[in-house]
Amino acid sequence: MARRALITGITGQDGSYLAEHLLEQGYEVWGLVRGQANPRVSRMRKLLSDVQVVRGDLLDQGSLISAVERVQPDEVYNLGAISFVPMSWEQAELTAEVTGMGVLRMLEAIRVCSGVSRGSGSSGQIRFYQASSSEMFGQVSETPQTERTAFHPRSPYGVAKAYGHFLTQNYRESYGMFAVSGILFNHESPRRGAEFVTRKVSLGVARIKLGLATELRLGNLEARRDWGFAGDYVRAMHLMLQAATPEDYVIGTGRMKSVRELVEAAFAAAGLDWERYVVTDQALHRPAEVDLLCADPKKARAQLGWEPGVSFDELVAMMVESDLRLLSDGADPYEDSWP
Repeated sequence: MARRALITGITGQDGSYLAEHLLEQGYEVWGLVRGQANPRVSRMRKLLSDVQVVRGDLLDQGSLISAVERVQPDEVYNLGAISFVPMSWEQAELTAEVTGMGVLRMLEAIRVCSGVSRGSGSSGQIRFYQASSSEMFGQVSETPQTERTAFHPRSPYGVAKAYGHFLTQNYRESYGMFAVSGILFNHESPRRGAEFVTRKVSLGVARIKLGLATELRLGNLEARRDWGFAGDYVRAMHLMLQAATPEDYVIGTGRMKSVRELVEAAFAAAGLDWERYVVTDQALHRPAEVDLLCADPKKARAQLGWEPGVSFDELVAMMVESDLRLLSDGADPYEDSWP
């Protein structure tokens, strides 16, 4: 009998790649969606026709219990969140409710449906994956960052993710649940939302190349991140839930690149000189900047056998080429994030 997985955030970048990966592994895949009228659901179902849909909302405890009872999953992947960091300052309360409290509601739904009591052990239970984030490290105390590095989040998003991370750990230790967190560093793809800096750059380059724009306005070019390909990172999520014991893992490439290097690579992929088109704008800087993030993925490499497969330059070129095709076809990148 096929294993069954339930994914929150199925219509997002990570959810789509994870669903594809699990389907390839022979899983029966269900996606939690807030409503069938959502246009992103119809686009998702065109790409992932074998995914089944169940209604539920991370803001509504009862709906999550109903969804878990209906699906009876072997594994739950909680990827749903208000994930755009700048928006978390504008909608801090909603970010806390979805990105933070949503983790509590999903853990409670699993606990209730599994009949778990304190200290009862994890044998035969639903396995739970929480999408933690490198933004929890924020103002870093050491570089690179490991599973033991202290958190100092610098945004409401990072704070909410830290809450969800510690709560997952708490349910694991208090109830014996198989609950893990993947501390994923920046992972991108052609399916990344148009508001994120990597996609903003690839779209900006494509617009300039096609004569649809003359400049690209960006904020802090010196911020440094550990960027990888989302399709590689969802393999790590799956591996974490196949392990013999529940543990948290840092997932990243172990290499930092600045936004400036991202820009250089993207314009080079289109045969353009970035310095002719990029304008820095102080208004686009974060209220509290995170200057550098770099993963130490040794534990994932040693215990899970996970390695990234797509290089930084390959990732950037992939995104630029995808957006050139998207804009050439007349598509709206804010409506059609998935190629």
